[in-house]
Amino acid sequence: MVDRAARTVALKVLDRARGGTIDVVENGRTTRVGTPDGEEPLRAVLEVRDRAFWPGLARGSSGLATAYADGLWTSPDVVELIRVGARNGAQLDAVRRALRPVLGTLRALGDRAGNTITASRKQIAAHYDLGNELFSRFLDETLTYSCAIFPSRRASLREAQVHKLDVACRKLGLGPGDHVLEIGTGWGGFALHAAGRYGARVTTTTISREQHRVAVRRVREAGLGERVRVLADDYRQLRGAYDKLVSIEMIEAVGWRNLGAFFRACSDRLRSHGAMLLQAITIDDAAYDVEKGSRTFIREQIFPGGDLPSLAVIHRELARHTDLRATSLEDITPHYPETLRRWRASFLEHAEELAAIGYDTRFRRLWELYLAYSEAGFRERRIRDVQLVLAKPLWEPATGWMHSEPAASAPGGT
Repeated sequence: MVDRAARTVALKVLDRARGGTIDVVENGRTTRVGTPDGEEPLRAVLEVRDRAFWPGLARGSSGLATAYADGLWTSPDVVELIRVGARNGAQLDAVRRALRPVLGTLRALGDRAGNTITASRKQIAAHYDLGNELFSRFLDETLTYSCAIFPSRRASLREAQVHKLDVACRKLGLGPGDHVLEIGTGWGGFALHAAGRYGARVTTTTISREQHRVAVRRVREAGLGERVRVLADDYRQLRGAYDKLVSIEMIEAVGWRNLGAFFRACSDRLRSHGAMLLQAITIDDAAYDVEKGSRTFIREQIFPGGDLPSLAVIHRELARHTDLRATSLEDITPHYPETLRRWRASFLEHAEELAAIGYDTRFRRLWELYLAYSEAGFRERRIRDVQLVLAKPLWEPATGWMHSEPAASAPGGT
């Protein structure tokens, strides 16, 4: 009775979806829900394999993800299905906004400490210390785990990631005289690029043990030990003054409570003529208040403690806590769906290898959904990716400073 009741309610909710239809296939029967209005209506398929799927939907994206990991549902095109949901995000936001007084109190009770240094290390370990064997199976040779910028439709993922690193370095006018601080090392891609190709001196930090180990090794193997120093410090523990600062898709792990502290730390580390390149995944301004700290699939099962800032919040926190000013903003969102599509294709291609080294079916299904879920969000612009140049009062762009090449050639029809 519970399963049937949950199914009835869920189908009524799904039938209110706009911008596409969903064919719900269950026990050999198909029920079509949704409305195919708009310029490019979507047509998705949801195959329900177990009726226990329906009650789980009451938990939102977290319940949907758990059910997928457990094999209770599937789809021939998961991205298309999630895109239908993303198109109707505003409707869901309205409901969540009405419940915010209650949900906000519950979240506050469960998240009173915020991302302390100790908590941040545990949260980062829960994702980035899952094993370098995992990430090496779907990232390109540079081990870059952030949005690429494709210089052409024919570019390989490696070429696109190297191009992205070039774009970041050029925007800051990096050169041999610069000492650069990077917050969020990853596996060392930017540090190696900035030191090896631009001659800069780089101090980079990560609180992931696995990333630190690999980055140190890669620096040593590249013969760049005199130019690159790899730390294991939290951004709140950093000291010293630097000419330039780079942080590529690390701010998402800061948490909404600590955005001001993060920007203040960045500003304090920069000399008065310095500048910062920030690459950030952002949520729409209108959705920020209902998304921050919410118990979503991504926050609970993929990136514990993470939150996406909005552009309005970034500018607000900069104004409140720093003397940094935004001098340029580039939206590189069109390049993320293709980046994620290629990561997911490589992830699935190496499924047997991952199974052989201990990543079970449930884990692989959860991560397959995570990559598809993210791709859908970027395709529908529910989330975006931007590069911001943030400058101190005395910063002057180097002669010949230029933006990256136009993004019109981004692959994937965007």
